[in-house]
Amino acid sequence: MIKKSTPPPASFLFSHPAHLIACGFGSGLSPWAPGTIGTLFAWASYLLLRPWFDDTGFILLLITGYIGGVLACHRTGKDLGEPDHGSIVWDEIVPFWGVLFFCPEGLLWQAVAFFLFRFFDIVKPPPACNFDRIKNGFGVMTDDVFAAAYAVLCLALLKFVLT
Repeated sequence: MIKKSTPPPASFLFSHPAHLIACGFGSGLSPWAPGTIGTLFAWASYLLLRPWFDDTGFILLLITGYIGGVLACHRTGKDLGEPDHGSIVWDEIVPFWGVLFFCPEGLLWQAVAFFLFRFFDIVKPPPACNFDRIKNGFGVMTDDVFAAAYAVLCLALLKFVLT
């Protein structure tokens, strides 16, 4: 078992495809704030991926990423001996892609989205905190989906107030 604060060795990523996905293609191996680094990876990868998909295709990518993430995070958490190990960041990546999908256009809005998502991911207001207690891939992924929903709601309210 690897301690939650200790990232696994890089070789762990390639010992099973689920590990590569759950650890955010290596972004989760950061010894400093892996959840934040994983979210930054999500932001960068969104900017690269989004032009390749129409809206329907991207929503299908989000659904597939969520379902696959439940499985990958469960397997990786089991192999690490910690269901929500710090190096597991796919739960930040897919929900933040969803936030960016619904985010108003522009880098400033995306930066606000980043900080809102990180805030709600850390604070975990209900019902996110309830899913955080479920120690399997479903719980790991779903608490961040609620953090994303809170971030999107705040973005919508901000846009309404500012326009």
